[in-house]
Amino acid sequence: MRKLLASVFLAVSLIGCASVPMGDEKQDAALKAFTIAPNKSGVFIYRNETFGTAIKMDVALDGLPIGQTAAKTYLYKEVTPGKHTVTSKSENTDSIDIDAKPGTLIYVWQEVKLGLMYARTKLHLVGDTEGKKGVLESKLAETNYRLQVARDRRVRR
Repeated sequence: MRKLLASVFLAVSLIGCASVPMGDEKQDAALKAFTIAPNKSGVFIYRNETFGTAIKMDVALDGLPIGQTAAKTYLYKEVTPGKHTVTSKSENTDSIDIDAKPGTLIYVWQEVKLGLMYARTKLHLVGDTEGKKGVLESKLAETNYRLQVARDRRVRR
């Protein structure tokens, strides 16, 4: 039974590729310089695999949606230093807590795993070398700035 499900999942993932709104090409190139202001922190959530190409995965930061990933895409968010939580949703929900230090970049790899009826997600905190390589293999997906602007306004109050 498990082999049958794996075969069906593989066939479905090869039929077509999920598409998500893509970010600006200039911003993609600028982000791949991997620089950050000394008083800020940056978070890259990337998915550099081709497995599960037919699946989009929702990503949230601190409980607010920031976008969706598809195969070979990444999301980027600048955050204030401190503790944050990245959440990924698919057949399951996985979260990872991060501690953003000033002037640093954080890399979270969004792994796609075989699920029962749909792809599953698993988040991993990875180091600079692996993270940069994964981001360079991917393209920037559009980040949901409208929700982030609303959050920033609530934080200021």
